[in-house]
Amino acid sequence: MLIIGIAGGTGSGKTTVVHQIMKELPENEVGIISQDAYYRANNHLSYDERALINYDHPRSIDFDLLVSHLKQLKAGETIEQPVYSYVHHNRTNDVVLTHPRKVMIVEGILILTNPEIRDLFDIKIYVHADSDERLIRRLKRDIAERGRDMEEVLNRYQNTLKPMHEQFIEPSKQFADIIIPNDTYNTVAIDIVRTVISDKL
Repeated sequence: MLIIGIAGGTGSGKTTVVHQIMKELPENEVGIISQDAYYRANNHLSYDERALINYDHPRSIDFDLLVSHLKQLKAGETIEQPVYSYVHHNRTNDVVLTHPRKVMIVEGILILTNPEIRDLFDIKIYVHADSDERLIRRLKRDIAERGRDMEEVLNRYQNTLKPMHEQFIEPSKQFADIIIPNDTYNTVAIDIVRTVISDKL
């Protein structure tokens, strides 16, 4: 099994890159795991307390569970991937049954910050985008898909997203094998990634 880690700041275009890579591979050979599914369960906290959690800090992620799930998949076992609700700021009771595939793509802003996870990746990719561009994408997405208002998104960006990006996410770029500038549609970088995947398969 080939495990690919795709990191990058919020709104950098990671999902676009994931879809571009997947387009070239047979559907039944690729699986996706999102870091966001592994936010810690905080059932002991009230909604208001959960809303105050810094979700852009590495400690908000249950990396132990993610590492254990990746090892299980590598061993050919099926896992029960958690499901996270952005609306309730908590893990739900649902799970997604995830089967091993020839290629597993793990995507998320913090995945290159954890040494244990990095060691499991065969290819590490960082998607880089201009900070203004990232903020605009984040605004559009959170308002349209996550029921947030503009003031809430901007406050969160200034108080947690930007400082966490500078402290943890941007520095994790040094661990990437491939850096994809995603200010424009970057076909050359995607082609390189596809070639590496094909060679490894």
